[in-house]
Amino acid sequence: MKTESEKLSPTRVKLTVEVPFDELKPAVEAATKKIADQVQIPGFRKGKVPSKLVEQRFGRPAIMQEAVNDALPDFYQQAAAEAEIKPVGRPEVEVAEVPGLDGSEEGNLLFTVEQDVRPEIALPEFSSYEVEIEEPEVDEDAVEVRLTELRERFGTLVGVDRPAADGDFVSLDMVATIEDEEIESVEGVSYQIGEGNMLEGLDEALIGLSAEETTTFESELAGGDRAGETAQVKVTAQSVKVRELPEADDEFAEMASEFDTIDELKDDLKKQAGADAEGNRVALARNALLEKLLEELEIPVPEQLVEDEILSHLENEGKEAGDAHGEEIREDTEKAVRAQFLLDEINGTREVQVDQSDLMNYMTQLSAQYGIESNELLQMLAQSGQLEQIFSEVQRSKALDVVLADITVKNAAGDVLDLGLKTEGDDVESEDAETEDAETEEKAPAKEAPAKKAPAKKAPAKKVAAADEADAAEEKPKAKKAPAKKAPAKKAAAEADAAEEKPAKKAPAKKAPAKKAPAKKAESDEATESK
Repeated sequence: MKTESEKLSPTRVKLTVEVPFDELKPAVEAATKKIADQVQIPGFRKGKVPSKLVEQRFGRPAIMQEAVNDALPDFYQQAAAEAEIKPVGRPEVEVAEVPGLDGSEEGNLLFTVEQDVRPEIALPEFSSYEVEIEEPEVDEDAVEVRLTELRERFGTLVGVDRPAADGDFVSLDMVATIEDEEIESVEGVSYQIGEGNMLEGLDEALIGLSAEETTTFESELAGGDRAGETAQVKVTAQSVKVRELPEADDEFAEMASEFDTIDELKDDLKKQAGADAEGNRVALARNALLEKLLEELEIPVPEQLVEDEILSHLENEGKEAGDAHGEEIREDTEKAVRAQFLLDEINGTREVQVDQSDLMNYMTQLSAQYGIESNELLQMLAQSGQLEQIFSEVQRSKALDVVLADITVKNAAGDVLDLGLKTEGDDVESEDAETEDAETEEKAPAKEAPAKKAPAKKAPAKKVAAADEADAAEEKPKAKKAPAKKAPAKKAAAEADAAEEKPAKKAPAKKAPAKKAPAKKAESDEATESK
């Protein structure tokens, strides 16, 4: 097989592939047998029809078409490997010549493929890179915020005889209709004004509404079969309540924590705030580095890939192709694809390894983001075939942390910050040290194990900002009647997210788990209600 590659643009190539008939011959024989197995000819058992008779009955062109359709995926993959391209998006294939139509075994199969590819990215020397972040402070205000959040968990909802105001809790009934047809309704839903997690316009409608009063407003439906349509919404306030907080004293500290005094509780909250600030510094540095790289590096993006991502996003929101929202998200989509290409390039140079704890931490973040229990979310991702996609996102995030350890991070005052991240050299030294320790342990006499200490109090998990990245679906050219075949996953870490597929199979579009509940309760589970 002979392959010629022509670069049409930084993100698109044209492959011209020439396959001798000898290499196509096994596919011709397989196609003939395939047709013979599918037809019933009088006088012959199924699958036992002679090849010559199959050719006479169905014609040589039909057999050659079947052979080309079945063989094209493998020929394309081989050509892409020879040309050393990294395909993304949908390829366009055109078969120019098909040999053997006249029954001869001469000539070549000739086809061309235009394919979007990943751009070449020249990464900088990260050791010379420097970013500045606004370092989060751990002061009395930060402690007070945490204390207030804790008090709110133990707060009590108390009814008030006045119109609702911002921050109040309203128990409401709501009915959405379109042209007098009831689309959706809820009853007895508790909602805190200002949360903004229900219908647009609800906050404005509730403010000034007293118990047992009703009003109507218009809003665009966000989900369901009529998503995107404007509905008339009637809302009735059953009751208006405020949350009364317990006093921040020793009695509260004893009830809400393991501490006996409010001062001890505040000291612990300050330690927690410090731990979160440490994690936030890493997140801020990660985002600052990514923004700087995207600003300074030239990373072209295939236009069709962006269009596909926008279309997928619109479909997920129940909107039609060409919806105005597509233009609103175009810039963010292009940026997300550029970020993905950049992180994949970094990953390819560093060969980042992802372990089970990395995956579980990421799943915990997703669970909190979508309000879905971890095991349920895992099942949803497995059923939709998105686990490999999740692995790729974790790998990209970790790739950024790897280079983050090589750069200099300063605060606004110009002080260099130690983020506590390991460099690649540190990992090697750590492995060497572990090996030396193991060897020493083998030689040294066994020592009595020290008494176990009581486990220290565990700090809350650090929040990590997850980058919102579009995952570019990668495909091979579509061929008529070609069976879907899954290519083996590549071993290189840089390509773990780009598992290639055979031509006739379309990669699944990325879909975020959808939250199905139409309304979300505003108050905490711990909050109790009293009239």
